[in-house]
Amino acid sequence: SGRLSFGKLLIQRDEETSVAKSYYSKLPAGICNDVVLLLEPMLATGGSVIKAVETLTEHGVPEESIVLVNVVSSKKGLDVVTGRFPALKIVSAAVDADLTAQNYISPGLGDFGDRYYGTC
Repeated sequence: SGRLSFGKLLIQRDEETSVAKSYYSKLPAGICNDVVLLLEPMLATGGSVIKAVETLTEHGVPEESIVLVNVVSSKKGLDVVTGRFPALKIVSAAVDADLTAQNYISPGLGDFGDRYYGTC
């Protein structure tokens, strides 16, 4: 139909437990009929992406209509997410092999939020 809609999800990983928690979601009406681009800069453990995809599917979006677009993924995170959502399409600019003890992608690019907001 030519229209473009935007939704918002706020999902953050607890720095100590690495568990993802959903804080906010506002999705457009009729999202279940759309192809959804899920933009997430980094895919480390997969917890935040799984929470986001669960939120979208709970709102009626078919798994095969979701495309995750990100900058850097870890191999482990990709395995976790594709194991849970095999029909999910993923576009990632780079895949790094390891996670640190704190579950950051290694070598990665550091903390994306710190870099994006200039707080590092």
